Amino acid sequence: MTDHSADPDTVLFQRYRDPGFARPAQWNATLDVLMAHRSVRRFTDAPVSDETLATLVAAAQSASTSSNLQLWSVVAVRDPARKARLAGFCGNQRHIVEAPLFLVWLADFARLRQLAEDHGKPLDGQDFLEAGVLGCVDAALAAQNAVVAAESLGLGTVYIGAIRNRPEDVVHELALPRYAMPVFGMCVGRPDPSLSFDVKPRLPQRAVLHHETYDLPAQREEVARYEERVNAFYGEQAMAESWVARVLARMASGQSLTGRHRLREAWHNQGYELK
Repeated sequence: MTDHSADPDTVLFQRYRDPGFARPAQWNATLDVLMAHRSVRRFTDAPVSDETLATLVAAAQSASTSSNLQLWSVVAVRDPARKARLAGFCGNQRHIVEAPLFLVWLADFARLRQLAEDHGKPLDGQDFLEAGVLGCVDAALAAQNAVVAAESLGLGTVYIGAIRNRPEDVVHELALPRYAMPVFGMCVGRPDPSLSFDVKPRLPQRAVLHHETYDLPAQREEVARYEERVNAFYGEQAMAESWVARVLARMASGQSLTGRHRLREAWHNQGYELK
């Protein structure tokens, strides 16, 4: 197991860039791993063993799941040619090809649909939007458990939302059955030791944590503070960006969604009515 013994003050400063953030009264190795999370996009060629993959999936299956329905699956991809084709569907992101293991997480009603057919039972509830939400939530909870497990073992990860850019191509490439929908990918591997992977600061807690009722106007000041802090981080990374400009551009139009504006159609094609 990788040793995680970072100083909490250092870890929390990296996470918020706020010297006034109070150190928690309690701390442990699990919090070390969680607070030090960062995206890794450069990997060594060291393989991720089947035993390690099984451990990550066991961690994923230990996550909460609505009504124990377990409406997710994951496809592990190691074949270089297949990873290259998947990367092509995802805007040609190099790290998908370079990572020794690429995981595609699915909202999966195919298993439950087969069970209903085998038992001659209706599954009309799957026609509603709730089914898609359940599958996505289950997949996300499972995947984040896998991320924490991977990082506790010294591995690095990065989520790939672009798996939704061309979902029908992903469905075909992975031979997914009807009712199994790709929702995101994940690169997994040993981080390249020649590079540093810094912790990206997040919004102040006062922008996301509300007590009793939601307070939107108070967020303006907090977001302004965050803009200064995260832009300083971007500058250290030689990224000439504004966080505000970046997030507004990302959601400015259907075109800025890089193909994901037609997700409802893609879900329909996989058998989800989403009523």
